[in-house]
Amino acid sequence: MKCTVEIECTPLEARQFFGLPDVTPLQERMMSEIEKKMLAEMERFSPDAILKTWLSLYPQTPEQFQDMMARALNGGLTKRP
Repeated sequence: MKCTVEIECTPLEARQFFGLPDVTPLQERMMSEIEKKMLAEMERFSPDAILKTWLSLYPQTPEQFQDMMARALNGGLTKRP
């Protein structure tokens, strides 16, 4: 024997029916804290900040770039035993 029961209710009504606690105030506080943290960190992920981070990995002067390329080429051309 197979029996199917369909119940239409909102999530709030289901929680109340099963006697689960109302976590809405806690959820609202947590979401506001997450929003504050995201807004505070958003400046780090601006295009300008990302480019500065990426460009700090590369040499700042043409001489440094030339030295880096020479080291890379010399290291690639020398044979290692």
